[in-house]
Amino acid sequence: MALAPMDGVTDPPFRHLIASCCKPDVTFTEFVSVDGLCSAGRPRLMPVLRYTEIERPIVAQLFGDTPENFLTCARLMNELGFDGIDINMGCPVKVICKTGSGSSLIAEPALAQEVIQATIEGAGDLPVSVKTRIGLSTIVIEDWARTLLEAGPAAITFHLRTKKEMSKVPAHWEVMHLAVEAARGTGTLILGNGDVKSLAQADRLVAETGVDGIMFGRAIYGNPWLFSRARRYEDISLAEKFDTMLRHAYLFEEMCAGERPFKVMRKHLREYAGGFSGAKGLRIALEEIDCADDVVRMVAPYREQYQTEVSEPGSE
Repeated sequence: MALAPMDGVTDPPFRHLIASCCKPDVTFTEFVSVDGLCSAGRPRLMPVLRYTEIERPIVAQLFGDTPENFLTCARLMNELGFDGIDINMGCPVKVICKTGSGSSLIAEPALAQEVIQATIEGAGDLPVSVKTRIGLSTIVIEDWARTLLEAGPAAITFHLRTKKEMSKVPAHWEVMHLAVEAARGTGTLILGNGDVKSLAQADRLVAETGVDGIMFGRAIYGNPWLFSRARRYEDISLAEKFDTMLRHAYLFEEMCAGERPFKVMRKHLREYAGGFSGAKGLRIALEEIDCADDVVRMVAPYREQYQTEVSEPGSE
């Protein structure tokens, strides 16, 4: 059960928070450009690759289309102490694809294999995996899986939509078995990704499709307890959600000061604000925050209201 790499979401403070609440079996960083890491701009990108020990096993995700740069960066990831390296061949965003990176590599099978092989060469003992999609505009999961498998990655994660579909249609779990069958006997693990919202649902999909694992993406928003088998989100008290929201805000301030504007936290904090009286008002108020102390101030009246409601006779 893995935490997906999500640009602007799974940053160091959020990953640290998730690991402290209930860590996944494996965690991936946000993606980082191999071209950037091989340029004078490397120092600006290095904070993306910062991690804490409680996140292990932690895998660095790289993107690009130049095999030589993947080789160089794979050696760097080894030096940085990562537990694995993942190659992004699935991002559908235009600014990434127009460089020949991300899901554009689906159209360049020979180059995709070269990228994998170069990364394996530079990775030393680290396992190298690939995260990709099931096609560009049409589903070609079986042929694409076989192409990737020829290069010998340790694992392949399929986001079960095409590049053209982005995230606008339901994930095509009905084709997952084709990749599983293609990988049988190769030693490569196959993971599925897309529309999975709980461990119970993930367990069913593993049983139905035969995949080796599930990668969770958007389900983690506002729910750092997602990977817990002992606690359901519905059982987390509002007080604990408020405490976690504030902890997340202060972690961001502590770990990302001077690197990212605090306003990027707004999307995270809004996700904690739901399922209680006045939640919409809090979400609106959180659009104005600029620091962790602002969050404390915004949350205070809602925390007080909640405590009053639960202390009233007959309240639930």
